[in-house]
Amino acid sequence: MKAIPHFADIRMAQSRLGPWIHRTPIVRSRSFDQLCGALVSFKCENLQRGGAFKARGAINAVRSLDDVTAVKGVITHSSGNHGAALALAAHERGIAADVVVPVGTPKIKIMAIERYGARLHLCEPTLRAREDAADALVNVRGGTLIHPFDDPAVIAGQGTAALELLEDAPDLEVLMAPVSGGGLLAGTALAAHGMNPSAVVFGAEPLAADDAARSFAAGRLIQDGNRPTIADGLRATLSPLTLDLIRAHVAGIATVDEDEIVGAMRLFWDIFKLVIEPSSAVPVAALLSRRTPAFLGRRVGVILSGGNVDLDALPWMGHRAQGAGKPLEKPDGS
Repeated sequence: MKAIPHFADIRMAQSRLGPWIHRTPIVRSRSFDQLCGALVSFKCENLQRGGAFKARGAINAVRSLDDVTAVKGVITHSSGNHGAALALAAHERGIAADVVVPVGTPKIKIMAIERYGARLHLCEPTLRAREDAADALVNVRGGTLIHPFDDPAVIAGQGTAALELLEDAPDLEVLMAPVSGGGLLAGTALAAHGMNPSAVVFGAEPLAADDAARSFAAGRLIQDGNRPTIADGLRATLSPLTLDLIRAHVAGIATVDEDEIVGAMRLFWDIFKLVIEPSSAVPVAALLSRRTPAFLGRRVGVILSGGNVDLDALPWMGHRAQGAGKPLEKPDGS
C-alpha cells in the first residue's frame, strides 16, 4: 500500500526544490474578472521549467532517491509533460531516464523529452499500453518507476505550486486546478487545507474525459467512458490514492466542453498575452462558464498547469470555437 502524503511532505518538498525550480509569478486581470464574476489570481506554471508544473513532482521524486537507487536510473510513462520533467530531473542528477509516451503526443513535448537526453519509447494511446510498456522497462533495466501521479513524492512536489500561491496571495478563498490522474489536484488540496482549512478546492476536467468527476460522484474509481479531448494532458484516470485524497479534500469537479476549452485558451492569450496549453485552459473555461456558484464573487486562485503548445497546430485554426476571438465587453484594462 502506498504511503499517504501529508502537508509536512509538501513543506519538505518546497525545501528540497528550492534551487531547482522557478517560483512562478501570479497574474491578474480586471477584464477577466469582469467576464467570470470573480477575483482571479493565476499561478503561472506555464512559465515553470519544462513549461509545466510537472517539474515540481518529477524533481522532488528524483531528488528523494538515495544514491544507490538513483544510479540505476528512472522510468516513467507520460502524456508528455511529466516525461519531459523527469528527463530534466534525471539529466540534472546525472542518471538515465526512459520515458514511454503514446503515439500522437504533441511534437513539442516529444522534443523536450529528447532534448534532455531521455530514451523515448512510443506505445499505443491508452493508459494500459503506457503502464505495460513502463513495467516492461522496469523489469529489463531495473530502474525506479516514477509514476506521473500515483506517487507520494510526486504529489507532494505538485502541491508546492499551491503552497507558493497561498504564500503570495493568502486571502484566496477558492483554489482550482485541472485534474487528470489527480496528482496536481490532490497536492493542491493538501497544500490549501494545510495553509487554510477553510479554503474550498475544486477540480476542472474536460466533459469528454470526465472520469474524475464521475469517480468523485460515485465514490469509486471509474476508468472507462472517456473520449478524445483537445486537452491531451488530461486523459489519464485517477488512482486509488489520488481519488481518496480528492474525496477527502475537494468540494467538486467542474466540467467543460471542447469549444469552451478552445475559446478559453484563445481568450486567455488575448487578455494576458501568455501561452497556455488546452489543459491549462480547462479551469479558465470553468470560470468563464459561470456554472459553479461557488466561484462567483469570490477570490479564486487557479493553477495554470502548462504552456507546451504546438504553435503550428493551434486549435482555433480552421475551428471556430464558441467565444473564440469575441471582443471583451466593456474592458477596463488588465
